[in-house]
Amino acid sequence: MKLLCFILLISFTFHSVSAQQPVEKAVNTINEQNARSIIGFLASDALEGRRAGSNSGKVTAEYLASYLISLGIEPLSDSYFQQFEAYNEDFQSRKRYTVEPDSIVKYKQRVHRVLKMQNVIGMIGGVNPDEYVIVGAHYDHLGKDESLEGDQIYNGADDNASGVSAVMQIAKAFVESGVKPQRNVIFAFWDGEELGLLGSRYFTMSCTFTNDIKGYLNFDMIGRNNDESQPKHVVYFYSEQHPVFGNWLKDSIRKYGLNLEPDYRPSDNLLGGSDNRSFARYDIPVIWYHTDGHPDYHKPSDEASHINWGKLVDITKAAFLNMWNLANEKNY
Repeated sequence: MKLLCFILLISFTFHSVSAQQPVEKAVNTINEQNARSIIGFLASDALEGRRAGSNSGKVTAEYLASYLISLGIEPLSDSYFQQFEAYNEDFQSRKRYTVEPDSIVKYKQRVHRVLKMQNVIGMIGGVNPDEYVIVGAHYDHLGKDESLEGDQIYNGADDNASGVSAVMQIAKAFVESGVKPQRNVIFAFWDGEELGLLGSRYFTMSCTFTNDIKGYLNFDMIGRNNDESQPKHVVYFYSEQHPVFGNWLKDSIRKYGLNLEPDYRPSDNLLGGSDNRSFARYDIPVIWYHTDGHPDYHKPSDEASHINWGKLVDITKAAFLNMWNLANEKNY
């Protein structure tokens, strides 16, 4: 009898470890070396600040698409590139670019400007093909200003190469898990955020399955310390209608020993100044990681040398676990 109990215990333990193995294997693919490689390239002077619509922005888009191809992740549609145009009035105008059809019709009737941009989007198909979850970050930044004295390039290491690195590592983690998710998982890199959330707005406005999107996770600036005396600080915004989102992060920090001290901010109005706004306006549940502002925000000094790599990696791991739950939990 004792031998039988021992065999059953061993069998149960092995089954439990096996059930956890894909997730743990996936988490372990997320590391500092990958983050440094990605951010080092995206925030290099060679990309001249990744301004939306620029040649460097197009190079960045090609890089992101090539990464998805290397992972074997299929495009959402016929192409990895979701191309769109944004309109504005003449150079004297102080108005922002827009992708809203009604505004575009008016602009076309007079002197106007057109900016061509592209989102980069891939997807891992789920067991249930009728439900979707999305993780995204904007890849554009402010470009180059040749009128500046000294450093003229807005490298955007934190804003938002940090967020892009997280989406890229999460995509790899899903592939490395070897498990087909229950829901379709979309990996999105938005263009034109700095000009008014243009890429994510165009996506949600033209999306044919908006009502089937069960959650959106956003990154925007996750690599810095707002206060150097609090190097573990991260703001965790999430839809308060889904309190389990808060529990997910607490459980992940405890289980995986993540060195994070989150400021939990549940809200019923996540219409802040990042791409989560484009989804929240459709009542799609949102999670948004952000590490607050800092003196290098929208300055040429936002460079990779200032990144808190340990915190960035732990945020990425926590967010992967969020996405795993969004993709696989039956209800939340």
